[in-house]
Formats: sequence, structure tokens, C-alpha cells
Amino acid sequence: MKDKQTSIPTTFNFMFWLHLFLTVISWFGPFLFSWYLIIPAYCIVLLQFVFFGRCLMNEGHAIDDSGDHTFYGFILEKLGFRFNRKKLKVFVRREIYFIFTTITLIWQLWLGNAPLLF
Repeated sequence: MKDKQTSIPTTFNFMFWLHLFLTVISWFGPFLFSWYLIIPAYCIVLLQFVFFGRCLMNEGHAIDDSGDHTFYGFILEKLGFRFNRKKLKVFVRREIYFIFTTITLIWQLWLGNAPLLF
């Protein structure tokens, strides 16, 4: 599988660090921000995939979406994980934000936990 042997190229610039920051925020969003703020943010991320078919931030730090390259793929590979890039791309662009939304609703509305920040 040649795809797993070549690394995903990127540029470590301001856009890369902003993308990393927003990605980390998305993971902790259900615990940090109120559901009425974080769920629209997740929807905006999903809408970019629907309308543009790609992550708009990837271009800012030179990750080409061809070959199933994703920012998540780059990060996970740097951490030493190996996986099917196509399945990861589908998971990130179709499923993960629905999972985050579900976690948010369960944590805040069903379990009654307040967000830590807003």
C-alpha cells in the first residue's frame, strides 16, 4: 500500500497552528462551550465539506486533499499511527462531528453539566 509509505506534506506556518488549535478545541468543545455555540460551529465545519468538498484550512498550510490526505491523517501519522487514509477521511468528514454533537448534547442537556467557559 504505497499510500501509507509516503508522508503527508504540510507547511508549519500560522495556518497550521491555527488549524491545530481549532482541531483541539473541537475535541474539547463539548466540555468548554455551551451546546448552542459549539453545535453551530460543528455544523459550519460539516457545511464546508458539503459545499466545497474539502477542508478550507488545509490549503493554508499546503495539505493537498488528493490521495486522501487530511489534517487528522498528518497529525496521527506524526504520532506514529498507521491506518487507512480513505476511511479516516470519510470518518473525519462525515461522522466525527455528529459524534461530537451527540457527546455535547448528552454531557450538557441529558447529564446537566455546565460548560467550563461559555
